[in-house]
Amino acid sequence: MNITMIAGSNRKDASSTHLLQYIGRLLQSQNIAVTLVDLQELQLPLYSPDNEEVPSSVQCLRDAVTAADGLILATPEYHGSISGVLKNALDYIQGGQLSGKAVLSVSSSGGPIGVSSLTHLQSIVRNLHGMNSPEWISIGYGGYQSFDAERNLIDEGLKERVDSALQAFVALTQMLASKAVTV
Repeated sequence: MNITMIAGSNRKDASSTHLLQYIGRLLQSQNIAVTLVDLQELQLPLYSPDNEEVPSSVQCLRDAVTAADGLILATPEYHGSISGVLKNALDYIQGGQLSGKAVLSVSSSGGPIGVSSLTHLQSIVRNLHGMNSPEWISIGYGGYQSFDAERNLIDEGLKERVDSALQAFVALTQMLASKAVTV
């Protein structure tokens, strides 16, 4: 199984990116291949449907999404929605690239929980014909304090929520990937 994770923050040391890195290590410990696309490092031009030429950074993003059996999308919550950099990246995704693939939504919020960003993200996933995982993950106030120096979660309750959401996502990804092979 191959999972692509997209870190949707252009902030250096973003807590949403730290959470993805932690999740990536959990997946790798289960022998699941993980690709991290960090939008703070992979600079994408502003999307325009008039652009005929596909920049190499956009092709890199598209290739990672196409190769994935499932995706994990992480965003900070800005003004009750997803980050502009993640929305820009998702605008580059073409219809069939996400179709029928499992997607886990992850957010980090300055408030108690990033429900608005998660709801918006899941709506975008539905419009790209992806399959939203039945659970999501959000860290709120003090997200940075949830990690130790090695970026491991130290909050036991959050660890349990992450494990539960990840198990549901992996099961959905396996089910959808096996159906895609047999169809």
